[in-house]
Amino acid sequence: MLPQAVRHFIGGKYVYSTLRKSYGVTDPATGKEYAQVEVGLGADVNQAVLAAGNALEAGPWAGLTAPERARILRDIADAVDARAGDIAAAEAQGPGLPVTGAGVQAAQASEVFRSAASLIAEPAAAGAPPAPGHSGYVLSRPAGVAGLLTSWRTPFLSQARAVAPALAAGAAIVLKPDEWAPLPAALLAEITTTAGLPDGVLNIVHGSLHRKAPGTQARDALIAHPSVARLSFAGEVAAGQQVIDDAAAHGKSLSAEVLGNSPCVIFADADLDQAIDSVLFGAFALGGQRRTATSTVLAQRPVYDTLVSRLAGQAERIRVGDPGDPATQIGPLPHADQHDKLSSFVRLGIREGALLAAGGRRPAGLPEGNYFAPTVLADVTPTMAIFAGPVGGPVVRVTPFDTGEEAISLAGALAHPVTTYLWTSDLERARGLAAAMESASTWVNSRNQRDLVHATAGRPAAAGGAAAVGFYTRSRTMLIAAD
Repeated sequence: MLPQAVRHFIGGKYVYSTLRKSYGVTDPATGKEYAQVEVGLGADVNQAVLAAGNALEAGPWAGLTAPERARILRDIADAVDARAGDIAAAEAQGPGLPVTGAGVQAAQASEVFRSAASLIAEPAAAGAPPAPGHSGYVLSRPAGVAGLLTSWRTPFLSQARAVAPALAAGAAIVLKPDEWAPLPAALLAEITTTAGLPDGVLNIVHGSLHRKAPGTQARDALIAHPSVARLSFAGEVAAGQQVIDDAAAHGKSLSAEVLGNSPCVIFADADLDQAIDSVLFGAFALGGQRRTATSTVLAQRPVYDTLVSRLAGQAERIRVGDPGDPATQIGPLPHADQHDKLSSFVRLGIREGALLAAGGRRPAGLPEGNYFAPTVLADVTPTMAIFAGPVGGPVVRVTPFDTGEEAISLAGALAHPVTTYLWTSDLERARGLAAAMESASTWVNSRNQRDLVHATAGRPAAAGGAAAVGFYTRSRTMLIAAD
């Protein structure tokens, strides 16, 4: 059962806003209001930070060992599995994700908590002797209260990826979810309580839907609060840049994961069937809302025309509709502003000379809701304003290239590269190109099969792995001289 009144969750209790005001959120498929959500202000954030600080310093959470925290994380994972249907329904009603895809996201969220538990299940071993006659140990403690700002894109998974490593590190949390998708966070509060997480360890403060500055009062208060030691952000580029600037101004340690570009580079010698399947998945799965969505395709000229034609034909056959229908492949965009933004983006591309090969409009038979047809824009050049930036919806841009050097140059012109996909039968060429690309990871002849357990040291804390847990800890070395 999904709640129709969403309150803040502070100190283990559901509480009203200090302002005693709420805002309404609407179903992206129908435009009808489905819940009232408490407005979050600085005073609400302060209460939540105080509750988190008390849990960190005086509550039972402070005395738990790492294996005991691991047990709670596994119990949270079990509770996520038990509520998977509710999570999928919440993500269908909020960001408009098809229930089938949302179910996969719930399963991945469960695995995130289990993976975090596995990282801390066993006590850390003592370090090697740093010098003759000494033993050395690394002592790790929670860095303090963690402030987490999460996205409307796959919101429950976004929240899991932020919350799980912070809990594994022993931190206490204040979470501010995105205003457009409040229900997944409300379910997270219920799930963690069921799993036995002590009161005050997870606190949730919602924002507001003021058109000029949605959620910024709660967000800014969380960033500026002197008792918040670590910040994590996942979301849009513009908001991310503001968070980065504000965190720096307040001297806060920040892990930021912003929406970016994930170019797919297809050479003439690639397996075109598999490459096209990869593009369709990368561009349109979850309505193009994945952070690693394939919003740009670079196709070598000998296969360019064939690829555009086949890609457009298959995009037109994708089923768009009610996110609650298991047959739906793409649901609506989460809010009308995003629909208008995407429509303007496509119109701008056409004015600049791009070819609308598929979509670019409201699908037939869906007069209401924030529906947008899977769209293919071809003949996009690097001089166009639409070329470089993230998209954030079911739109893919296709650009031709001739040589590997040109492909590297084109990919390098994209803003915020996240992942690069390379399709070629020449693995030596793939290795050389991968080394030259600026993205954090490269997939060769494969679509993204993200490993939720392992992460490199350079990945954001929200991405998981030992580096993420380490972000929320403060460590020091202890050296003991032998008698």
